[in-house]
Amino acid sequence: MLSKIHYFCDCMQNAEIHIVSFDNPFPPVYGGVIDVFYKVKALHAIGFKIYLHCFVEDLASDVSGLDEFTEKVFLYKKKKNPLYLFSQYPFSVRSRFDNKLVKNLNTNQAPILFEGLQSTYILNVNHFKRRKIYLRLHNIEHFYYDGLAQSETNIFKKILFKIESLKYYNYLNILKKFDKVYTLSFGENTEISKMIKRVEYIPVFHGNKQITSKDGRGEYAFYNGDLRISDNRKAVDFFIEVFKKIPDYQLVIASGIEQDWVESKIQSASNIQFVKIEHQQHLSDLLRDAHINLMISFQESGTKLKIINSLFQGRHCVCNEKMIDDKEVLGFCHIAKTEKDFIEKINQLKDYPFLMDSKRAKVLERRYNDLENAKKMFTDDDKVRSVRS
Repeated sequence: MLSKIHYFCDCMQNAEIHIVSFDNPFPPVYGGVIDVFYKVKALHAIGFKIYLHCFVEDLASDVSGLDEFTEKVFLYKKKKNPLYLFSQYPFSVRSRFDNKLVKNLNTNQAPILFEGLQSTYILNVNHFKRRKIYLRLHNIEHFYYDGLAQSETNIFKKILFKIESLKYYNYLNILKKFDKVYTLSFGENTEISKMIKRVEYIPVFHGNKQITSKDGRGEYAFYNGDLRISDNRKAVDFFIEVFKKIPDYQLVIASGIEQDWVESKIQSASNIQFVKIEHQQHLSDLLRDAHINLMISFQESGTKLKIINSLFQGRHCVCNEKMIDDKEVLGFCHIAKTEKDFIEKINQLKDYPFLMDSKRAKVLERRYNDLENAKKMFTDDDKVRSVRS
């Protein structure tokens, strides 16, 4: 196997690729950028020379952790002009454009991989007819924003999310411009294949090389998420209510933001605490020390990366079926749907020692292997150097 990897890497030594990302993937602290960061790392490991273009809030953003894996990193400031709300294009697409991006992409004729539909506005003004272009689809965005609208309690944001959903639905015609679209869930692959033929499922990139879960008992139940997302905020509310009914067991809620918001909700719950995530290793330590990793989503979302991390690094995983549509992987979790279900599962597992299932390790390390999945990309492209006619 090692010799095959070396052979493949030798073949790709001259391959170049531009990657246009919706955000700075360093540090890899939430789902979407985690996929970008570890994909960049894996492509670099198999021999690609990578030119990374990132849309950011702040041009002073730290990209030092990308230097090792890229030839050059370019930053472009997102332009959040309120007038873009009246554009025919989704706001999150229209706000990501810079004329310097056109210039920088044309410094050579390497193919271009767009990360997420958000990064693709440039294709409406420049067709790159002599280039191979690819898309990594991170969500079916009109489903995603419709789900956010349903979870959102602020009426103004609810309306904006609904409008964004409708705009993304109309924006799907852009898929025809790509030589191939890479999806990260089975359901998304099925849905997109109804629209175009050049689509392939490539699992989420996550950085785990092997199972590191500890046998035995952990110290608490654990929930973590990006609390800028309304679906995750709704999950926090859900689990707070669950643990008010399990007062003898500890829940740790972790995030990099919204500490005050969470702490205001748990003042009267002595068995619930908030921990601010300082860095990726901190999150990994929290996952490994937990006894039960809790996950719930209120919208269909294909694959939530937190379930992959929890299965690679954690012990018992309790979730609902909307967390991932890989049925075999879902089989390694304890499934709950209602508040009553979660309470019952937590009470069953809180004193039940964890023992790693060898099948879980085998399936995860095979199917969700970053290097092997990176090698599946661009296989139609003769070392990523051919061009479209």
